[in-house]
Amino acid sequence: MMRTEWGAALVSSVLANVNRSKNTPAFSIADFAPHIDAVEREAVNEPISLQEAMRTWG
Repeated sequence: MMRTEWGAALVSSVLANVNRSKNTPAFSIADFAPHIDAVEREAVNEPISLQEAMRTWG
């Protein structure tokens, strides 16, 4: 997935969540990024540890 797509999806999800009604479930970034595969969709909503993040950086 492209970094620009992720950024646009983040902005879109924030705008959608700010303007949603109380009865509407919250939107996630994956709702606005069609190129995220199923594994990444699950990972979007789950925090990772600092060690896992550092492993992906290097």
